[in-house]
Amino acid sequence: MAETLLITGGAGFIGSNLVHRWRGARPADRIVVLDLLTYAADPSQLDGLDGVELVPGDIQDQALVQSLLERHGIRRVLHLAAESHVDRSITGPAAFIQTNVLGTFALLEAARAVWVGQAGCRFLHVSTDEVYGSLGATGLFREDTPYRPNSPYSASKAASDHLVRAFVHTYGLDAVTTNCSNNYGPRQHREKLIPLAISRMAAGEPVPVYGDGLNVRDWLFVEDHCAGLMQVLDHGSQGETYNLGGGNEWRNLDLLHLLADLVDDALGRSRGTSRKLLTFVPDRAGHDRRYAIEAGKVEAELGWRAETEFEDGLGRTVAWYLGRNGS
Repeated sequence: MAETLLITGGAGFIGSNLVHRWRGARPADRIVVLDLLTYAADPSQLDGLDGVELVPGDIQDQALVQSLLERHGIRRVLHLAAESHVDRSITGPAAFIQTNVLGTFALLEAARAVWVGQAGCRFLHVSTDEVYGSLGATGLFREDTPYRPNSPYSASKAASDHLVRAFVHTYGLDAVTTNCSNNYGPRQHREKLIPLAISRMAAGEPVPVYGDGLNVRDWLFVEDHCAGLMQVLDHGSQGETYNLGGGNEWRNLDLLHLLADLVDDALGRSRGTSRKLLTFVPDRAGHDRRYAIEAGKVEAELGWRAETEFEDGLGRTVAWYLGRNGS
């Protein structure tokens, strides 16, 4: 049965990919996208999509959110809107508290007010593995790993996760939370590592490498992530948290070496050309050493697992950005 749903942050990286995937899988549904259209959003990503309404607005505007839920009869919300760049959270943390904490609170209050007494309503809160802090050389983040956020960004996301949990247990709101590893793929803002590196390599400009380049991240292709979000929304259990990981642990330096070779191949250059652009810079303040997710719960309970091979996903990402640049 067709429905109308609300996706916050749907003009951003993961949000726009989710809108595209949803339209392809469920074309009868209608999607309302609520997005503040900050620097990281690109409304052109939604051009040409039937059944999608873009509403420029702030998730902190509870009255606006309630009006959208009521006017469209929306019973499911996918909350992806967030300030997400760690570097920006270090230099300007206030925006992260406003959007990630107070914005999530306003959305929860709106949903609670409109959905009271209704069945079949659900709130999906999309979060990050950074709330768990930093891992040593071994071990994996699980859903029961204690929270130890180390940046203003991760602290703001941890606070929003706790708010969602509190609304489930205090008010009975049907909400689920996902914590994902680092996403990569098309439509990501160029401030993030992979698109930044691709654009600089293509232009022959220095590519910054924080510290010794040996920090480890688990990488998840954005289309796999979106498939996981849809599965959790449809079949996850109320109040539960699901970790969505890619099973792709890479040291930053090794990732950049692979990326450099893919860019050189795509541009018909000699391998090694882009590797010479890697430039070590002072480490980020409070830079977590390693993230890695154990995604066994979502696989066992909901049948989801990441399917995209890393080099294939990275190659598709390179092709998209170089095509976008007209290279």
